[in-house]
Amino acid sequence: MSEIQNSSIFSLDEISDEEMNSLIDGTVTDFDEGDLVNGTVVKIERDEVLVDIGYKSEGVIPARELSIRKDVNPAEVISLGEDVEALVLQKEDKEGRLVLSKKRAEYERAWKAVEDKFNAGETVEGEVIEVVKGGLILDIGLRGFLPASLVDLRRVKDLGAFMGTRIEARVIEMDRNRNNVVLSRRIVLEEARKAERQDILGKLQVGMKLKGTVSSIVEFGAFVDLGGIDGLVHISELSWNHVNHPSEVVKVGQEVEVQVLDVDLNRERISLGLKQTSEDPWRVLVSKYPVDAIIEGTVTKLVTFGA
Repeated sequence: MSEIQNSSIFSLDEISDEEMNSLIDGTVTDFDEGDLVNGTVVKIERDEVLVDIGYKSEGVIPARELSIRKDVNPAEVISLGEDVEALVLQKEDKEGRLVLSKKRAEYERAWKAVEDKFNAGETVEGEVIEVVKGGLILDIGLRGFLPASLVDLRRVKDLGAFMGTRIEARVIEMDRNRNNVVLSRRIVLEEARKAERQDILGKLQVGMKLKGTVSSIVEFGAFVDLGGIDGLVHISELSWNHVNHPSEVVKVGQEVEVQVLDVDLNRERISLGLKQTSEDPWRVLVSKYPVDAIIEGTVTKLVTFGA
């Protein structure tokens, strides 16, 4: 064996720990805080998940850094052998491991996706994961806040009823410095209602008879819901007889048949008539009692100008 060959043969026992670490460091990629890394889940524990990222030691993802949802069980959100992307939070903990965050890596990508939808005026969809003071928290890849006043068209008494449901909403505010995303479901509902109103208005014709439900009663008449849009039955169009107040003829929630009297497309107003769905008693009277006919009747009231 030549002298050169002999010089290339050595024992691991002859290498110091410092030299060994130097050799390892020379073959392993270095990472900095804020870097995105990819790895494979090699161990799942109650409080953390270990990930092989090809570093000198395994990376650790604390349970709180797995998901934007609170108090998650690691085994429910990640699987052994799963490939994951994570963000480097800390180069070394007390055990010399890289501290990683799966949720923050997902957050970075989700923020860009949500921001694109925000700029394009598109909607986002997510599951309601929390009911908090003043509104709901949606999982849209990041935590989106939906204020209680923007959950529905009308005030919602029980926000808890939305827990676990999927909601489509519009992003109305984004603040990266505060990691704040504000959503509105009401805008989406209003736009849908407007489209529905336009569709209904376009199909209505004077003289049509429709069925609807009395939605509210006011001094001058009653509003009838025609299935997405309300029309007004003026007090004078409620009955062929004199009416002192609309409540004498209809009540809220009552199903009624009405006739379309007028449609104003520009103002989106519909005038309806209830009495037109029944026969005009005066016309019946005229046909039954022609002019010059002699009839018998009972005096019901005396006034200064007649009886």
